[in-house]
Amino acid sequence: MKWIALLTLMVCAAGLARAETSPAEAARAAAEQLEQASLSLQDADGARDRVAALTETVQGFEAGLAALREGLRRAAIREAQIGRELKAQEDEIASLLGVLQSMGQGPAPVMLLHPAGPTGTARSGMILADVTPALETRAERLRHDLEEVAILRDLQQSAVERLQDGLSGVQTARTELSQAISDRTGLPQRFADDPVKTALLIASTETLEGFASGLNDIQEDTDDPAAAPVDITYRMGDLTLPVESRVLRHAGEADAAGIQRPGLVLAARPNALVVSPTAATIRYRGPLLDYGNVVILEPQAGLMFVFAGLDVVFGATGEVIPEGSPVGLMGGEDPEIGSILSTSGDGTGNTRTETLYIEVRQGEDAVDPEIWFRTDKDG
Repeated sequence: MKWIALLTLMVCAAGLARAETSPAEAARAAAEQLEQASLSLQDADGARDRVAALTETVQGFEAGLAALREGLRRAAIREAQIGRELKAQEDEIASLLGVLQSMGQGPAPVMLLHPAGPTGTARSGMILADVTPALETRAERLRHDLEEVAILRDLQQSAVERLQDGLSGVQTARTELSQAISDRTGLPQRFADDPVKTALLIASTETLEGFASGLNDIQEDTDDPAAAPVDITYRMGDLTLPVESRVLRHAGEADAAGIQRPGLVLAARPNALVVSPTAATIRYRGPLLDYGNVVILEPQAGLMFVFAGLDVVFGATGEVIPEGSPVGLMGGEDPEIGSILSTSGDGTGNTRTETLYIEVRQGEDAVDPEIWFRTDKDG
């Protein structure tokens, strides 16, 4: 009876949790997303609005690469989980095989008899009839796990080529986007930039607040009706963040040095594309104080969005750009394939190494950006 109890125990303890979408399926979907981005890059040459087409292409590559990294991470975790489960069952499986082997070596009459007589033999037969289907189910699950491990390993090996193509594609798309923005013409011009006045303003101010306030004094609007600012008050709290990111610090939260700022600090991936969350006038673009490259957008009169910490900035001061227009790229370097694969197993790799600072100014005051932007309040 001991071997029957062992079989029953193994069957009862055999359940494995499975996600609705498997890691392999998620990674395949990401690979298809990268393939679609590659096709979009080829089609962008003939697009009527090449900047918009390339913007979508870059964002497609970024989303696909992020999804593929996540799929690989989940795949590595799942493979390790299955390995641990199979390792933990080694002793039980060995015991089971030993019992079955000893049963097979016994004489047939002995196997058919039970110490308790015919009644015991009948009961044992009933128990075996109940356990056998469960054992078959358990065996099928083990076969499924072994097949899943093989699929996951094959997936990780084939992902190298996918990652290489994706990283190469997004670099090409970024380069073509930058050129397309430089060649772009026909945007409304709200005012003409005066670089001398701007340089004098930068030299005379020591704070972001002072610079933003001084812009109103050095820039005069044109008579172009297409460049007139609009009212976006109805969109308060519903604007998307300008870059795919997570909130690192909310307004008023102190950093490691104890410094508090009135804006949001976002953690973004290297070279991530930064776009305008709404149609807006570019009030300033370029280096400013200790903020690195800065873009200041004015979506409506008296409201300014300040994006600081970019590596590359796009557009020209005074232009009115459509919603979703690229305004710059984050800094940093795209990770090497080896580093992506080496950190996919434990999830400890920090892929969001760049920070973008967002400040919102209404009139003379800085307000909490989350009044305007939709964020994860938990950061």
